Amino acid sequence: MKLSDVIADMILDMFDDDTSTVQIQRNDLAQQLGCVPSQINYVITSRFTPEQGYRIESRRGGGGYILITRAATREDALHSLINSIGSSIDEKSAKAHIYNLHYQNLIGEKAAQLMLSVLSDSNFRGAPAEVRDRIRANQIKQMLLVIATS
Repeated sequence: MKLSDVIADMILDMFDDDTSTVQIQRNDLAQQLGCVPSQINYVITSRFTPEQGYRIESRRGGGGYILITRAATREDALHSLINSIGSSIDEKSAKAHIYNLHYQNLIGEKAAQLMLSVLSDSNFRGAPAEVRDRIRANQIKQMLLVIATS
């Protein structure tokens, strides 16, 4: 198992059913795992993103800490993703979001397949990239809103 996976699993294990926020000391965690603190930063910034339903707050300095708050509900996680998309999104980024949603069990296999097929570049042949990316952003947001409210 990769060190990044170990770090992510360790942080995820800190959450329980009653806890939506965990506080970690980056240096302490790095020392426990025998890695550099920047490895902890990498995992937090790549695996605990708003798109994945997390909010990160940090305080630097001697008594510094990192607070990781996960969305309390499936709907909160989906709304966080919707708010993070912006006015355009390319196919690669849209696919990554859909794969993450499925991996986190926020959407089912059929919904993921349907979304991937709808958002594919092949559906936008002839359209300029900026137009296709704006339409794709609107489509993914609408699909996520339907999923969040159903």
